[in-house]
Amino acid sequence: MGIDRPNQFSDMEDADFDDSQLAYHVKDILNSVLIGENDLYNQLVGVMHRSRNLQFDEVGLLETSLTALSGAVSCLDIAHHESLLSVIFSMSLWNYRPSVMDALVELIVSMAISNGKFVDLSLGMLVSNFMPPPYFLDRLKHPRGLERKYQVTSRVHAALEKITEYVPLAPLRLLPIVLEGMPTIHRNDHAIVIYVENMLKLEGSAIGELVGGTLLMAVVDRLIDLDVSIGWDEMLEEDFCKGIFDMELLDLDQDVDYSEEDGHELHPLSCKSLAGNAIAELLDSLMVMTFSHLESCKDTGRLMEVFETLLQSFQLTVLNAHKSKFAQFVMFYACALDPENCGLRFATVLADIFVQNLHSELTRMSAVAYLASYLSRGKFLSASFVAIILKRLVDWCMEYCKTQDGDVNPKAHRVFYSGCQAIMYVLCFRMKSFMDVARLKSQLLLMPLEAILRHKLGPLKVCLPSVVQEFLRLAKAARLFTVSKTFVFDDLLESELSRAFGGLERLDMFFPFDPCLLKKSGSIIREHYVFWSTVRPKYDDKESSSDEEDIDEDFVDENEDILDDGIAGSSDEHGICLDEFDYALNKMSITPKDSFSFKFGGRFQEHTRMPSRIRPSTSPESL
Repeated sequence: MGIDRPNQFSDMEDADFDDSQLAYHVKDILNSVLIGENDLYNQLVGVMHRSRNLQFDEVGLLETSLTALSGAVSCLDIAHHESLLSVIFSMSLWNYRPSVMDALVELIVSMAISNGKFVDLSLGMLVSNFMPPPYFLDRLKHPRGLERKYQVTSRVHAALEKITEYVPLAPLRLLPIVLEGMPTIHRNDHAIVIYVENMLKLEGSAIGELVGGTLLMAVVDRLIDLDVSIGWDEMLEEDFCKGIFDMELLDLDQDVDYSEEDGHELHPLSCKSLAGNAIAELLDSLMVMTFSHLESCKDTGRLMEVFETLLQSFQLTVLNAHKSKFAQFVMFYACALDPENCGLRFATVLADIFVQNLHSELTRMSAVAYLASYLSRGKFLSASFVAIILKRLVDWCMEYCKTQDGDVNPKAHRVFYSGCQAIMYVLCFRMKSFMDVARLKSQLLLMPLEAILRHKLGPLKVCLPSVVQEFLRLAKAARLFTVSKTFVFDDLLESELSRAFGGLERLDMFFPFDPCLLKKSGSIIREHYVFWSTVRPKYDDKESSSDEEDIDEDFVDENEDILDDGIAGSSDEHGICLDEFDYALNKMSITPKDSFSFKFGGRFQEHTRMPSRIRPSTSPESL
């Protein structure tokens, strides 16, 4: 408002009044409204309206008025002073210098403490200051802008805690305000980052003791929202012409900062398709912020408490999320920070979900996909612990085999096949570490793996050839089976059975902890992560030739349908509708290098093997 101030009102600042006298003066102004005298009241409202680019005398008058109002809150009435309250509760701390901020915060706190009707309005005003006005966002790139950010947010949180001291139930009233005020992903990226930063700060404060769990789950939900919003379909379509879908995993990409010698599994998507993607960069920033919060929780001894909230959130939202590619690494990082507690608990819970028939089939399959990926990729997990969990999976699969007398059927036994594929996948990564320790080697040799794999349910015919082939190579080298010879596939064409389980034409299925492509959060994960390039065995032509010569003839006879180009067992024969299989069926698969080159005009190689760099899951359908 552009109301001019008569001397009668502006002299209030210059007069030799103490705070109590100023308060009495403002009380008179507020009470005058009740008898229809509005001139001074309107002038007071006009002072509150002035915000940006204040002159020195205007700053002083505003500060004085706010201080006086703090002493007159008992006279404020929602019905009679609506215009004044509306202005006060819409004021932004970001517009003022520290002295005015202090006066405004004092007024807001006084109003919340003095009158229950003002609590929600006061909390809402403070939460609105989590984010700066749009005009201020660019200033956050500069030191002075960051200084103002600290000045504002520190005062906001101090005010919230002070209100909580006097109004113990304030956190419960604050929670819905914070959740409803959370920006959408279409708002300015920097504003969302600042808002989430304040949510995490609340979670770590005394207020968080009552509502911190819900706030943290809301942050995870927002990470999921961003994750599934990344436009993978367009990226992959853009890369199709360049041969990305033939599953070639490049040895080196000159545009990437990391080489194979650094132990990184790379794909062009990591340096090209995500570069400049605003949603991916926003998700990356929020994940780094969440990682930092987890570190602070560890430093204060709260990590296990916070982890239980994360675990609950994971089971409710992340576990069965269709397109989650990166948000799950929050769990991975929490486990890496505390392997002995968080790390072991996460694996145990996933194993429990799989082996206990208390959840849907899709949830159990998703759980074992997460478990296999986690056990394979977590550098912080000991081989002994991995062996313990692996034995649980093997025992469950063996018991399942004892109760079944039927033939191969991906639809009827999909949980079983997902467990078998998980076991083989883990051993692809962990076989060497088991064989290097006599006790673990003995335990592995005693596991009934051969009985499971040779069962009439035919897991080797259903699980994806890339995982099966690599596992069998390693099993042969480790003399894992009683027979002296093992088995290989003659080509890379997936059978109808493995397609039914892994997904017809799905191109590039995934284990959930495939390499994280986000630049900043991925670099944090790296030191805790096992890359395939660091554990893969070295194969040469002689070894491949030897494999051909040493095929177990008995096993070939038993599985000759796998070795034919036609690959027996069509979906029609088993009554399988491929479209019925949800994404969770596909979470377990890794397609090998060149496995689909035939479909794009290439030719098959003689043998399949685990790719030197396992391509992160990026296909539209697997997402």
